[in-house]
Amino acid sequence: MPPHPPPPLPLGPDGYPAPGGVARRTTGTAESRRANRRWWDAAAPAYLAEHGPDLGDVDFLWCPEGLRESEAHLLGDVRGRRVLEVGCGSAPCARWLHRAGAEVVALDLSAGMLARAAGLNRSTGVPVPLVQADVGALPVADAAFDLACSAFGGLPFVADVRAALAEVARVLRPGGRFVASVNHPFRWPFPDSPDPRDLRVESSYFDRRPYVETDDEGTAVYVEHHRTVGDWVRAVVGAGLVLEDLVEPEWTPGRTQEWGQWSPGRGALVPGTLVLVAGRRT
Repeated sequence: MPPHPPPPLPLGPDGYPAPGGVARRTTGTAESRRANRRWWDAAAPAYLAEHGPDLGDVDFLWCPEGLRESEAHLLGDVRGRRVLEVGCGSAPCARWLHRAGAEVVALDLSAGMLARAAGLNRSTGVPVPLVQADVGALPVADAAFDLACSAFGGLPFVADVRAALAEVARVLRPGGRFVASVNHPFRWPFPDSPDPRDLRVESSYFDRRPYVETDDEGTAVYVEHHRTVGDWVRAVVGAGLVLEDLVEPEWTPGRTQEWGQWSPGRGALVPGTLVLVAGRRT
């Protein structure tokens, strides 16, 4: 008989899973995958209630700073191109790409997020194929896509990011492009606060132990991995991709939306997002 699924995570007053404890410790691939699938399944309603209006239903927001693909064109002309979105969440980016003329497949680890994506497919009338899978083992043939993208998607939650990037490289056609936005490594030493007055170093930038939330028994229920800028560069190159650009978006003028520790005041002083632009060798 298949194992029983774990019970739902208890939720706090804000609707997000309420951790029993917080630690900085090493975690492996299986532990990270299991914890984050369970966390995002539970957190999907609260996350989309909080951030859905900013993300949109058919829109491509790269980061909390407000950079959108309609302005940035980091993927280039997507018309007629096959695109894989990694860590799609509720899939607004995939629907935007579909509307722009691309042939899109949207992938996420979380069934809870994909259920929301399926509902938005129906309500918007913009259908995109949805796949539940781990970026470390993509159920995709070699050289199947022209482009791949991940807008604050799965990469910060992956223990072995070089293996995940190697999978992305495998499914890209020669000359294909991969663009991914991730938490800027510079944010890790500072408190998780939007107030620029809280910009004080509290931990080492070089401490690569993941941030782990646990339940009352000490089991990981959320894992986020920290990598330095150099780590990201080496991971991209080590996966067989060619790094073409590193983009550090500045705060969009007039944007007032706060997103966790991202805010206009803090965004005016330090970067909050790193965008990796890479290509597969021809």
